[in-house]
Amino acid sequence: MADSSTLGVKYMSGLLEIQDRERAPPSVQLSAVYAAVNRIIPSHSSSFAFVIISKDSCGGEACFKLNNHPGVSPIGSPEIFISGTTGVELLSGLHWYLKYWCGAHISWDKTGGAQLSSIPKAGDLPRLQNVGITMKRPTPWSYYQNAVSSSYTFAWWDWERWEKEIDWMALQGINLPLAFTGQEAIWQKVFQNFNVSAAELDDFFGGPAFLAWSRMGNLHGWGGPLPQSWLDQQLILQKKILARMYELGMTPVLPAFSGNVPAALKRVYTSAQITRLGNWYTVGSDPRWCCTYLLDATDPLFVEIGRAFIRQQLKEYGRTSHIYNCDTFDENTPPVDDPEYISALAAAIFEGMESGDVDAVWLMQGWLFTDDPFWKPPQMKVGVGLSMEGIEQNAIVYDLMSEMAFRSKRVEVKNWISLYAQRRYGKLVPSIQDGWNILYHTVYNCTDGLNDKNRDVIMYFPDVDPNSILASVHLSLSGKHHKIHQSLGRRAIYEQTSYSYTHPHQWYSTSEVIRALQLFIAGGDQLYESSTYRYDLVDLTRQVLAKYANQLFLKIIEAYQLGDLQGVVKFSQTFLELVDDMDTLLACHEGFLLGPWLESAKKLAQNEQQMKQFEWNARTQITMWFDNTEEEASLLRDYGNKYWSGLLRDYYGPRAAIYFKCLIESLHTGNGFSLKNWRKQWIKLTNEWQSSRDIFPTSSSGNVLDVSWWLYNKYLKDLELAPLHVDHQPSPRKRLSLISILSVAAVDKGTGKKQDITITGANTLPSDEVQRMVSFAEKYAKQDKEKRDTKFAKEDKEKRDAIDTKNQADSVVYQTWKQLKGTWRQSSCPVKDKAEAELGELNDAISGESTQAMKDAMILIGAGCLRLLKVSK
Repeated sequence: MADSSTLGVKYMSGLLEIQDRERAPPSVQLSAVYAAVNRIIPSHSSSFAFVIISKDSCGGEACFKLNNHPGVSPIGSPEIFISGTTGVELLSGLHWYLKYWCGAHISWDKTGGAQLSSIPKAGDLPRLQNVGITMKRPTPWSYYQNAVSSSYTFAWWDWERWEKEIDWMALQGINLPLAFTGQEAIWQKVFQNFNVSAAELDDFFGGPAFLAWSRMGNLHGWGGPLPQSWLDQQLILQKKILARMYELGMTPVLPAFSGNVPAALKRVYTSAQITRLGNWYTVGSDPRWCCTYLLDATDPLFVEIGRAFIRQQLKEYGRTSHIYNCDTFDENTPPVDDPEYISALAAAIFEGMESGDVDAVWLMQGWLFTDDPFWKPPQMKVGVGLSMEGIEQNAIVYDLMSEMAFRSKRVEVKNWISLYAQRRYGKLVPSIQDGWNILYHTVYNCTDGLNDKNRDVIMYFPDVDPNSILASVHLSLSGKHHKIHQSLGRRAIYEQTSYSYTHPHQWYSTSEVIRALQLFIAGGDQLYESSTYRYDLVDLTRQVLAKYANQLFLKIIEAYQLGDLQGVVKFSQTFLELVDDMDTLLACHEGFLLGPWLESAKKLAQNEQQMKQFEWNARTQITMWFDNTEEEASLLRDYGNKYWSGLLRDYYGPRAAIYFKCLIESLHTGNGFSLKNWRKQWIKLTNEWQSSRDIFPTSSSGNVLDVSWWLYNKYLKDLELAPLHVDHQPSPRKRLSLISILSVAAVDKGTGKKQDITITGANTLPSDEVQRMVSFAEKYAKQDKEKRDTKFAKEDKEKRDAIDTKNQADSVVYQTWKQLKGTWRQSSCPVKDKAEAELGELNDAISGESTQAMKDAMILIGAGCLRLLKVSK
């Protein structure tokens, strides 16, 4: 009896023979290759000659060969001769030549695009050695994508974007990509044959941005219903995608049936064995979105539906590659853990495939096995693939990983990166080389096996009581947090708190990466015209500042835990300034903009209703999923991990400001932190943002070199070789001018009624929550400091009071004068004249340095401003 490995080899050999036999004719592949070359490098479209060869020319393996074109080549004639076993190998060979003979680099447009300036002009291309070069595939296939890539990245792609992606795949040697687009249209036709109406499928399919998860049985209905026009246009798009993949000799992987069925099937087949899976992160197990229906593998319907789906695809597309993907129980736990149940399910899935396609092969991704402790060796068999959840980032990773399709020997990564830096930017810049060497040993050298490498506080904001966060080693003992005993009035004192917050993972030295940033900035004058350089500079600066923000957040929490209101205000304001500044940084390159994501969603809409629905889908996917109660937020939030200009300033910043405002209210009132209040306001902000229709830029603005240098000096200059220290506290005047806000307590002397008014100018963070936060801070900072800091003598407190009052008075003078000369400059009335006179009195009080006189004058100005506001109405 043959062992399993021998059977496996025979089976795969038979599959490869079928693939080779059914592949597009050489003439079709060559035509597709020449068209791709004309798109990729039109200036050299006649510089290369291509030919399809058999595997026999490469010892029975897939390969490409590079040679000089024979004979003397006049201008406009081919110079380099590339042969390969398929169109993918031919374009891979072209890419290899451009990389290693011309010093070129090709990445996604969002990550800087192609660097082709280093390629000599046509007629002067570098010659190869006479023997040429042959590169063989060590394995037959190079797999690409993940089931959720279709939503995280591809959700709003049109044919123009897909065409670029397929070109990119071929250049990278990818020949086994998933092809999941448009399958809902196929399912609609299949289930209609099982007497389920199109209307009944509205609750089965997810919305356009959530299709990946409805396909996997995690949710249903959320973000929908899908318009019929969407189903139709996606099916048309899929046919174009498949046609191009086949033309280039690829083996696209189609979906198969996993048992996920619409609820309506229970109505039609009342005796069918259909069960519901568990809740997948919805709030309160909301049945509108959760607990999808699973058809039991032993039910005869299972194979019938599986066969119908395969056959319907074959009918629509005209052909198949015979390889199908079906990942069972993605982030869902099977109803029983009996290995025999898993075997029966697998057998039914494959029977459905095979009964629809006798040559069917089942491809599974291994990632689902790492997500659930249910999966142990008896329940699984694992494969390998390049299976990222989203793309268009970390170009260096994809550049290196794609080469594994043709490398059989170990790569000296340090040397490879040195060459990569030169190729990516088109020239050798020593400081950039040194910077990349640092990144290789730090950011790109994580070997601890931990997940969630870059889930930083700005993007993934904690939803926990601040007392549950271990903010400082000085406040910790044996893994538990022991609060320092101090009297905080009515505020609850937490003697001991277990930690519910996981700190963002950091695996490298901050000071080393800051040094790398220095080196990147130093090389900027030589590289600024390079889009790839500008992208990388934004990304590196963003990375460093995101880690700095994590430390700032812990300083805010530490100040809160110590009852230090002024510390909370100081570090909170720095944090919010940083978020705003990072938004400015990200705006400097198209690869970091929110606008294109939203606009591409709206572009696919057929009418205003669809435009609104698609934009809501796009906004919701990158923030918080599922309906939330007023006080309970979904656990599915910020999972897309997007650092996009527009998202930081418009959502992440205001969200953080709400949390900080709740910290300040807690310290002021003496009550514990109100998670209920925080969540209520945060959820309200999120719901409003998701329904907003604000438009965001789709093109970059700003000089990234200048912005990066400015941010380095503002936040990082003193952090290079030392731990984080933020010793300088902006004066109240500085702090107020940064966000252009004035908060004054006004007392009407006639009635004795006190009113708080806020006058807002040109605010860089236009959030009411930020305004209230600073208002609280300015109003109660002195009071809180006196309450908690009893060791100072009376005269010291009076001195600090005088300084704080004078600073506040200076700010009131400036802000009130600005409003009088700005907002009310056209007004002419006794009320305005009186306000101007009161402003003069405050100036006199400041000159006289009388603390009480300044306080009295500020109250009068507050009342005067209130009267002026009433008059202006």
